[in-house]
Amino acid sequence: MADPGGEREVRLVVNGVERVAAAEPRLLLSDFLRHRLGLTGTHVGCEHGVCGACTVLLDGEPVRSCLVFAVQAEGAELRTVEGLAGEDGELGPVQRAFHEAHGMQCGFCTPGFLISLTALLEERPGASEEELVDALSGNLCRCTGYANILAAARAARDQAAERA
Repeated sequence: MADPGGEREVRLVVNGVERVAAAEPRLLLSDFLRHRLGLTGTHVGCEHGVCGACTVLLDGEPVRSCLVFAVQAEGAELRTVEGLAGEDGELGPVQRAFHEAHGMQCGFCTPGFLISLTALLEERPGASEEELVDALSGNLCRCTGYANILAAARAARDQAAERA
C-alpha cells in the first residue's frame, strides 16, 4: 500500500501548457504554483481565503488557491495571472485597463483583481456596475480607495462589450 502522506504526481494544464509536478496531499495549490511550478504571479496574502490575492481560474471558475489542495486540481485546467498576457508578452485587455487607469499601487493584490475581473468579463462582457462591484468584492486592497480599481474595471468592461 502506498504511503498516504507521500508525494503524488499532479498533472494539470496551466495557462495552456501541460505541467506535472509532485505534491504532498496537504500542499496548497497556491504553494504548488509558486514553489513547484515557479509561477510567482499568484500572490499569497492571508492564507485564509479572505483577501483574494491568490485567486486563479480553475476550470474557468475563480477560486482562492490558498483554499484548494494541489492534488484536488489533478486533471484540471488552470489560468493564473501569467496566462492573461498574450503569447508575445503584450498585456491582455484587463491588464492594460489596470495599467492605463492606474488601478494599482503596490501591486500585491492586483493578480487577484485581474483574475476575478477576467472571469466576470469572459462570462458577461457587458456586466452592470453592480456585477462589477460584486465580482471584485472578494478582493481586498490595502493601498487604495478602490476608485482607480473600479475605473479600470469599467474601462475593461467597456472594451469587452465593444469586442463582444
